[in-house]
Amino acid sequence: MSVDGTIGIRVNGEHRRIVGGLSIADLANELGLVPAKLAVERNLEIVPRSTLAQVMLEDGDELEIVHFVGGGDHAPLVAGDSWTVAGRTFRSRLIVGTGKYKDFAQNAAALEASGAEIVTVAVRRVNVSDPTAPMLTDFIDPKKVTYLPNTAGCFDAESAIRTLRLAREAGGWDLVKLEVLGEAKTLYPDMVETLRATEVLAKEGFLPMVYCVDDPIAAKRLEDAGAVAIMPLGAPIGSGLGIQNRVTIRLIVEGAKVPVLVDAGVGTASDAAVAMELGCDGVLMNTAIAEAKDPILMAAAMKSAVEAGRMAYLAGRMGQRRYADPSSPLAGLI
Repeated sequence: MSVDGTIGIRVNGEHRRIVGGLSIADLANELGLVPAKLAVERNLEIVPRSTLAQVMLEDGDELEIVHFVGGGDHAPLVAGDSWTVAGRTFRSRLIVGTGKYKDFAQNAAALEASGAEIVTVAVRRVNVSDPTAPMLTDFIDPKKVTYLPNTAGCFDAESAIRTLRLAREAGGWDLVKLEVLGEAKTLYPDMVETLRATEVLAKEGFLPMVYCVDDPIAAKRLEDAGAVAIMPLGAPIGSGLGIQNRVTIRLIVEGAKVPVLVDAGVGTASDAAVAMELGCDGVLMNTAIAEAKDPILMAAAMKSAVEAGRMAYLAGRMGQRRYADPSSPLAGLI
């Protein structure tokens, strides 16, 4: 402690001098933050939220303070049709992201139109310079919609694991979405790091839904490592190219004992319908809705497409033929 009674700490990468004798909760209050909505890491160790008022800050401490940022309920058309992941049952088979919208209000309206019951949320540092900035939780209530914290932007297992530990502290969620990217151009998964992170998280009691390449062998290894859902990409993240390899997606569906959801690459409603017709349990999308000219209308279209694709899969499509087969009988022609 200096002669003026202050100590030096780092908060979200920025150096600050504060009065000595403050607890972490005291600091949060001084910054205008609500401790109940935060997760705090102190010197690379998670601080349980229940102890924030007891943990005193010391000179040289490094803090990471995070919250959730943007990165429904409806009756299914098929009676009794639902899906279950890690013991939790949902009726909507559409999962939507929370990034790229013009504001949280538009995001919330799109969510309502989509009928989704799960939203993916990124974990980011709190803006300590503007504690009054709106938060996603002010617009999308985590008590009504399941938050699925994800590791978007993580390029190694360690950063992904740290992120999800903070996410669990912030909201108590153990059902999470894991993605570990290889490089920035393609945003393809690094499967070595993804598998390593899956193993660690599963051992720590997390229930990871895992973004992966559209490879049935890799998908099986993830399932064996503890993944509670397999989420192969349809095409690169944010590309809108649609499902590029229906064969491997179908093979993953046939071989998996856990839910399979197409994640990434959906561009329009027909892409979502194709994913469902292949037998996937669901579809996750963000950009296809958020970057549409009318995100609310597109969200409604995606809801209908997922339901239509699911019904078509359950109905069983007709066989494909090389030649025409008339619908009307040929017997009795004039």
